[in-house]
Amino acid sequence: MVALFLFAACEERDSSEAVNEKKSTAEVLGYVNPLMGTDSDFSLSNGNTYPAIATPWGMNFWTPMTSKMGDGWTYKYHDKKIRGIKQTHQPSPWINDYAAFSLMAVTGDLKYKEDERESYFSHKAETVRPDYYSVYLADYDVVAEVTPTERAAHFKFTFPENEKSFIMLDAFNKGSMVKILPKERKIIGYCRNNSGGVPENFHNYFVAEFDTDFDLNHTWDDGWKLNEGTLDAEGDHVGAIIGFKTKKGQAVHVKVASSFISPEQAQLNLDREIGSDTFEITKEKATAAWEKELGRIEVTSSNTDDLKTFYSCLYRVLLFPRKFYEFDSNDKVVHYSPYNGKVEEGYMFTDNGFWDTFRAVFPFFNMMYPDLNAEIMDGLANTYKESGWLPEWASPGHRDCMIGSNSAPIIADAYLNGVKGTETETLFKAVLKNATQSEGRPVNSVGRAGLDYYNELGYVPYDVGINENAARTLEYAYADFTIAQMATSMGKDSLAQVYYDKSLNYKNLFDPSTKLMRGKNKDGQFQTPFNPLKWGDAFTEGNSLHYTWSVFHDVQGLIDLMGGDDEFVGMLDSVFEMPPHFDDSYYGFTIHEIREMQIMNMGNYAHGNQPIQHMIYLYDYAKQPWKTQEKVREVLTKLYTPTPDGYCGDEDNGQTSAWYVFSAMGFYPVAPATNQYVIGSPLFNEVKLHLQNGNTFTIKAESNGKGRPYIQGASLNGTDFNTTWIGTETVQKGGELNFEMGSEPNKSWAISEDAAPYSLSRSK
Repeated sequence: MVALFLFAACEERDSSEAVNEKKSTAEVLGYVNPLMGTDSDFSLSNGNTYPAIATPWGMNFWTPMTSKMGDGWTYKYHDKKIRGIKQTHQPSPWINDYAAFSLMAVTGDLKYKEDERESYFSHKAETVRPDYYSVYLADYDVVAEVTPTERAAHFKFTFPENEKSFIMLDAFNKGSMVKILPKERKIIGYCRNNSGGVPENFHNYFVAEFDTDFDLNHTWDDGWKLNEGTLDAEGDHVGAIIGFKTKKGQAVHVKVASSFISPEQAQLNLDREIGSDTFEITKEKATAAWEKELGRIEVTSSNTDDLKTFYSCLYRVLLFPRKFYEFDSNDKVVHYSPYNGKVEEGYMFTDNGFWDTFRAVFPFFNMMYPDLNAEIMDGLANTYKESGWLPEWASPGHRDCMIGSNSAPIIADAYLNGVKGTETETLFKAVLKNATQSEGRPVNSVGRAGLDYYNELGYVPYDVGINENAARTLEYAYADFTIAQMATSMGKDSLAQVYYDKSLNYKNLFDPSTKLMRGKNKDGQFQTPFNPLKWGDAFTEGNSLHYTWSVFHDVQGLIDLMGGDDEFVGMLDSVFEMPPHFDDSYYGFTIHEIREMQIMNMGNYAHGNQPIQHMIYLYDYAKQPWKTQEKVREVLTKLYTPTPDGYCGDEDNGQTSAWYVFSAMGFYPVAPATNQYVIGSPLFNEVKLHLQNGNTFTIKAESNGKGRPYIQGASLNGTDFNTTWIGTETVQKGGELNFEMGSEPNKSWAISEDAAPYSLSRSK
């Protein structure tokens, strides 16, 4: 695809920022910084990301390791040494990795233990792109490069002149095997490391093909015991070493692939995805894969940093969930099931926490990638068939993490946006099971913890030993709404009414005396003492000030409970105006999410975590959209930068990035399954969405720029546009949405009753 990018000035800037010529998609790829968010650790997250060298939604990622084996913070920007480049499947440091192994090159005296083989490196001698990684291993005078495919990768190690040059494959601990095949110039084997969510027969089978004969071969056994001249090893933690003499500038290529199915499938993946391709051809294919996806959205701006931030965030949105399926010898789609341990037909995707991604990532897929999302939906149906339940946090199978019943909004939103896949009835049956069956859940995060209480009382009580009960109640109520919406669309009207009624359960936790959501005991009394600043306890990674707004489907109902628009806006304002005080007694220490809120100087607004990310858009519902516009622009320009500390909290499988991508375009999906985007403040002069159906939707913002976040007026396809929402179907039809921006709010734009986005209370 050839797409042209025009970057016209949207504000006064120095000449170094101005870009006035046409740009190709290949140059747009250069705006992506995979190091954005990598300056993180346990105590403070600036993204908690690692540089993922991968193709979009690839089965395998590759990343440099600066940390020890098993450390969830595998690459920390300020570390000084690299231990290897590993195949990784890690969706989050908190979930950690599985099926990981690494390659490393050394010269001179053999160093193979991970603490000894590590080499100093500099970011000045490091190239990091989605499609390519290169680093100079200073201790060994070696340049290591890698470029990915979906299930394989091509390595290139450029050596100095040396009598003793080595490449080693570390198969990691928790069960591994290696076998060196000198005549075939291969290393084969498997690794079994994981952090949970796998059957007993879980293996990641790998094959590494070299283009250079081996002069020597060693393996190591448990305890880093070196076995010179051996060809195979199996145990808890084993590895393989091959050696050769090298000339100055000699490049050794290694083609690596893996499979969760079998060694034969690993070889098939390698032959199919790389085969006889050179390193450059493999790289060109990876580049083309990213060009295709990143080029779907054209952005016009003179601010290079904004472009870098946008495309770096878009890159993150296009990584997860990962493809967990392969193509057999007959090109049939098959997968190893992380639920029943069998090889099954059909799609499977994994490494996703729906508590995060239901909010914006999956609505983005519905907008830009409906065919992909249809495959993901079929994969969800396969999870249900193979485990009896829908996933909520999969990595690679069910993991006990987070709360809610957020597979329902993901499925309903896809269906309502025309993404039907082939398994609609199966998926609807599955979401109903979540809402009706309390027994047999494989882990606490799957299904609905406290379901029987919720269905009997209309809420999950505070005093019955179920943690984060108020948050669960609010999320279940929203999930019930999405079930109702899907049921209505399927013609199941009586069932829909049942779930519309249940979706009003949020009202059971509203405390009129504080105008906040509050835990409630089984006897119907509110929990005491109550501190709205207390994180955790009745809520999840937040406090009452954050979760009170989790009434996505009925903001008008919440406005009515609070006493009207003015009271509602006052409560919204108070979150930003108060100091960043907090109560961390539930955790016993200040968790990183709290600290990230505290240091941003936006009061108690905690954008670094998901529960409150939609809150800024709620001013639109209360007829003060200019406050949404002002605060959206502030978050876009203050809390995101294209740097290693570029996020204000966990990036979380694309969600915090998807907030930026949507919001920079000018709208956001506050309530998936309502088929609406809520209007904010577009950051760019122009954005073009090249939709899958062949249409183009363009958003223009005239007179935009720094200090000009306010919408003065708008038109859609030449007709006055005076609402704070736009339909998802309208976007899919293509067309042009024009905004006129200014430095002062226009308090008469889009403030009528009919201008507000959908609320259940207003739909009756």
